[in-house]
Amino acid sequence: MSTFFIILSLLLIIISLLPFVKNQHWVFRVPEFIKMQLLILQVVASVGLFVFAEKNIIFWVVGFIQIGLIVYHSYLLARFTKFYKSHKNETEGLTEIKVISTNIYQFNQEFDRFKDFIRKEKPDIFLTIESNRDWELAMREMEADYPFTEKITLENTYGMHLYAKMPFQKVTTHYFVSEDLPSIEAHFKTEDGEDFVLFCVHPPPPSPTEEDTSKERDGDLLCIAKHTKEINKPTLVIGDFNTVAWSKISELFRKNSGLIDGRMGRGILASYHAKYWFFRAPLDLVFHCPTIFLKELSVLEHVGSDHFPICCVFSIDSSNHNQKEEVEKLEKEEKEETKELIAEGKKEESDNRTA
Repeated sequence: MSTFFIILSLLLIIISLLPFVKNQHWVFRVPEFIKMQLLILQVVASVGLFVFAEKNIIFWVVGFIQIGLIVYHSYLLARFTKFYKSHKNETEGLTEIKVISTNIYQFNQEFDRFKDFIRKEKPDIFLTIESNRDWELAMREMEADYPFTEKITLENTYGMHLYAKMPFQKVTTHYFVSEDLPSIEAHFKTEDGEDFVLFCVHPPPPSPTEEDTSKERDGDLLCIAKHTKEINKPTLVIGDFNTVAWSKISELFRKNSGLIDGRMGRGILASYHAKYWFFRAPLDLVFHCPTIFLKELSVLEHVGSDHFPICCVFSIDSSNHNQKEEVEKLEKEEKEETKELIAEGKKEESDNRTA
């Protein structure tokens, strides 16, 4: 039993340390997704060590490192709990906008289940990610209630469809690092006369079954971050980011965009994997500017996909700057890192085309 907990602890330590390596291969990036699971397992392993292991030099070295990592993981995750900060209700009297984003899983055929879900939730705007031709056809009846649409119909699991009750002021489809990885920039105006931009994203994940590295994901997200920084309007970014709220790329996204992570102080809100509870992580993220105030951020019911839908309800008050202090500053070395990651992302796509 002593040997078992020593080996388990060493394995957990190695996995925990992999993300500290600045390498974009999936081996180093995937462990970022499982910080919650690592924390739970490290607590269990530490208890096992203290109960069963002989108190020799190996015990003290392994135990010390493991406790340090438990403290580190707890610190990272604490920012995404309701104990981190309180949220004042600053949306009274303002027009509220409800947006739902769902990675529907391209091969999911439960069209009616999803349509019934949308009819029940009644969002003002909803986004489907991984939607292909079958999903576009199935959703056409919804256009009676959501007549304003932007449709990017692809069969590569990167299709994206945006449906809105309110008209677009302008809508643009971007391909920042790859010709088959779209993102949507949609401009709206509320009944209060407030302009806002909704940015919809879905970069590729680093994994052994998809992209060997996170280069395209990182490049795409940072291009979007820099672009949203240049938009002189209240902006909200939503979608399947294929990274977690506490990752380094999320931190760079926040700082480059000047946006706030909507999860901070609201909960982990894990949206993936819908069918395997122990492997869940928050991949579907929401970032917003300081003049957008979230009234609600939640994960909704299962709709047959491997992701749960994510919902946010928000209002806009351009004269209220109470959240401005939450915007994080970009350091000089982070600016250089951002340039390098964008260049790597674009080069990766170029290399893939010529391979």
